[in-house]
Amino acid sequence: MRMAWSLNDGVTVAETPDGVVLLDEREGRYWQLNDTGGVVLRSLLEGGGAERAVAELRRRYPSAGDVVAADVQKVVGRLKASGMVRDES
Repeated sequence: MRMAWSLNDGVTVAETPDGVVLLDEREGRYWQLNDTGGVVLRSLLEGGGAERAVAELRRRYPSAGDVVAADVQKVVGRLKASGMVRDES
């Protein structure tokens, strides 16, 4: 089952040349994600979930092998723990 993700209230996202920046306007905090983190975030928000992020990153970086799935799960966990995103499933 695929999870539906969204930004939490008051959080905005801006694309940058190197990835994305999330701004929590309520708390005045921001998170900067590199291009790889941006792939994960976009996949979550577009409904593709972690699985699509893993597939895309394996395509981009074939030598990364099996560490990709674990790294994607770490990013997902940190995004959720930060309060920037929530799963709506």
